Amino acid sequence: MRITILTLFPQMFDGFLTNSIIKRAIAKEAVELKIIDIRSFTKDKYGRVDSAPVGGGAGLIMKCQPIIDCLKSILKPSSHVVLLSPRGKALNQSKVRYFSENKDDLIIICGHYEGIDERVNQYVDELISIGDFILTGGEIGAMALSDAIIRLLDGVIASESIVEESFENDLLEYPQYTEPFDFEGIKIPDILYSGNHQAIGKWRRKQSLILTKKYRPDLFKNVTLSKLDMQLLDEQETPKWELDAIEKGHKFIK
Repeated sequence: MRITILTLFPQMFDGFLTNSIIKRAIAKEAVELKIIDIRSFTKDKYGRVDSAPVGGGAGLIMKCQPIIDCLKSILKPSSHVVLLSPRGKALNQSKVRYFSENKDDLIIICGHYEGIDERVNQYVDELISIGDFILTGGEIGAMALSDAIIRLLDGVIASESIVEESFENDLLEYPQYTEPFDFEGIKIPDILYSGNHQAIGKWRRKQSLILTKKYRPDLFKNVTLSKLDMQLLDEQETPKWELDAIEKGHKFIK
């Protein structure tokens, strides 16, 4: 997959490109990630890429000419152009997965200052928002979108690690723990030491359902509950299946 980011501040991506999963994905050639400086395309004799809005108003607006010329320099028939904009639909995991599976050449345009010339919108395929809040520019949003897509590409992360993550299947991920067993009186649930992987899986499903219902009811309403799911949600105390698993695996429990 190729991801190209158009920005006025390419240096903001230095750390993003050279660390962690993104660095490994580039090394494995799972993704080709290119950052292009919009500023290098300006025809303004003073090198400016912004100006005051026509008709008056606060701040400065990015000019359309540098952005469009920058875009045209790399645009291909297969390109899908995204502009990060508050007008766009909110980014979610479903959209991220769609990009990772269906788009081989993604171009992301980062706005800055008070906004961009309205005419730029006519050159893009899709508007995306990362949330209802204001950032100085689109660079952080471009990193977020790119990171979310890249980690889903084949070979970047083990597939089993992705399946149970939050927002897959509209559920939050179940609680995770590390040693020690007891930290300041807060203990790891005994079921996780039982050695009974079927019971552990059942417990984790139950916790995902409970957490999603509590913290993200907007997601929970989209979940199709099985008969087992409904039984798990109805359990008020530690159920027999969990107690039995703990009892049989007691030798593993600290």
